[in-house]
Amino acid sequence: MRSSPSIVPTDRLDRDIYLVIEDFGARAGCAWRETDEQDTDRDTIIRDLLSGQYTYPVRIVVFNAIEGYARDATSEIADELAEAVAGNAQTTPALQAFVEANATWPFALQLALPLPGAA
Repeated sequence: MRSSPSIVPTDRLDRDIYLVIEDFGARAGCAWRETDEQDTDRDTIIRDLLSGQYTYPVRIVVFNAIEGYARDATSEIADELAEAVAGNAQTTPALQAFVEANATWPFALQLALPLPGAA
């Protein structure tokens, strides 16, 4: 028996896909943002968060259907955002709150250089 080739290209599915749940306020509540397939990679999600495409992000989940996993990526994305926005006055208050609530360590603290006693 001959098998037919898949009509769904597997290369589109065999990657990490990032989705953002956003808080739309008391009346609308939280919902997963509708996102084009090509805009669900890590770099695009970070770029969209930095540019204000997501007003009040709550949680970020990454999954890979081919490899069969899903996990919470909120803290790792918050850490990456914290590095990107360190010292940037253009950050929205909502993004700042997201980073402060979810980053695993405080990037906002800048050490004075050179460090005393450092070789």
